[in-house]
Amino acid sequence: MNRSNLPTLVLLPGMDGTGELFQAFVAALENACDTVVVTYPCDIPLNHGELQAIARQALPTDRPFVLLGESFSGPIALSLTALNLPLQVGLVLCCTFASNPRPLFRRLGFLRNMLPVGLVPARWLSPLLLGRFSSAALRTALSRAINKVKPSVMRERLRSVLDIDVSAQLARINVPTVYLRATQDRVVPKAACMRISELKPQVQVIEVDAPHCLLQAAPDTSAHLVIEFLRARQTH
Repeated sequence: MNRSNLPTLVLLPGMDGTGELFQAFVAALENACDTVVVTYPCDIPLNHGELQAIARQALPTDRPFVLLGESFSGPIALSLTALNLPLQVGLVLCCTFASNPRPLFRRLGFLRNMLPVGLVPARWLSPLLLGRFSSAALRTALSRAINKVKPSVMRERLRSVLDIDVSAQLARINVPTVYLRATQDRVVPKAACMRISELKPQVQVIEVDAPHCLLQAAPDTSAHLVIEFLRARQTH
């Protein structure tokens, strides 16, 4: 495989925004492709549009690329892809959504400013995000990433999840798209994936036995699937 012919993989992070939780996945790629890890500010609450602008600034301007939107960043990846950027040749969606994945929670939106996000121990989030795939290493990495982000920033990102709807942008996407769905996801329900499939039947759905933190709990499997997708987008 000629590495120079593979598109660059641009990674948009989950709600922590640090990009640190991509480390195991990037290592599993074994330098098969160039990678760009986008990060969001840990101390400044920004809305969806502002985070999208940060992500766009990080996109390659001199070579083909594939965008990967993980969880929280899925709508950002969808919005960017809908712009039909000339160098983007593919899109990978991972455990994500086009609109609020838990509509019932929107009725409780008034609680978001009361949530002590920064005080929630990562071990409490582990059953939700990692389930039976939890390990000391994963819990440590999760805790380290979450603790870097100010509570006000997490609350703003939670607010954006409750309010987001990029269904119209999804309909305008023309590049090949794959959705990696974790079968043990306790955060984003299967219905969120099904809605994307309904709006865009061309999206290929691949199921992986993993929790919501799919790339972290199953880095080797995820890397293999993404590399195969990149190979199919290979330029000559």
